[in-house]
Amino acid sequence: MASPTSRRSTSPRLLLLDRRRPILYPLLMLSDAQRAFVELLVRREALKFGDFTLKSGRKSPYFINTGCFHHGGDIARLGSAYGDAVRRAFGDGVDVIFGPAYKGIPLALAAAAEYERLVGRPVGWTYDRKEAKDHGDGGLFVGATLKPALKVVVVDDVLTAGTALRESIAKLRPAGVTVVGAVVAVDRQERGKGDKTAIEEIRAELGITVVPIVTITEAADFLVSTGALSAELRARIAAHLASAGQ
Repeated sequence: MASPTSRRSTSPRLLLLDRRRPILYPLLMLSDAQRAFVELLVRREALKFGDFTLKSGRKSPYFINTGCFHHGGDIARLGSAYGDAVRRAFGDGVDVIFGPAYKGIPLALAAAAEYERLVGRPVGWTYDRKEAKDHGDGGLFVGATLKPALKVVVVDDVLTAGTALRESIAKLRPAGVTVVGAVVAVDRQERGKGDKTAIEEIRAELGITVVPIVTITEAADFLVSTGALSAELRARIAAHLASAGQ
């Protein structure tokens, strides 16, 4: 994840929804898990708004740092968001959730637990070792046994250059599994190396479906609808994406 070299931020006030009342924002088309995820992003200050200079040198009105998810209770909430995204994107037929070491390990565990609950059958989870083990149980992977034809989804926190995802797929495919796609936390919707966004570039290069739990546009629109983000900041995000994004 790109980190800012300097920043001045204003954290929006989070207005939690009363879940006993009907959802009043049908045009947003977000699931309950997506809305809860955006709320968690702001509560943990993993999503901030203001003026940021990223490590790449780009200016940005928002900054995402998933390293802020370090509370025990966050794991179940993240699992709910990732499991929901896996099911919405890939249906009920996924066999194994894979998380690249090290950040992806708790995500794979949490996502598999929630996805298993949603589909009502056993779902495996696994992660890779940094180096293959040549003693004991051996091998490159820990967790569910990877067999030919199993459908695997990769989960990770962010996608910037896509290096971790490329490495994961290079390790998984020799096992004979079918990597049906990947889920990441937030799509910044900014350009990668060319005219496409980083996620679009990876989709085209690797030929797999890559989806975020939410896009920055979805997150910002939802926060505006709850009163947690000002119209002025939302306009700045739109202008930023028009010049540096889509």
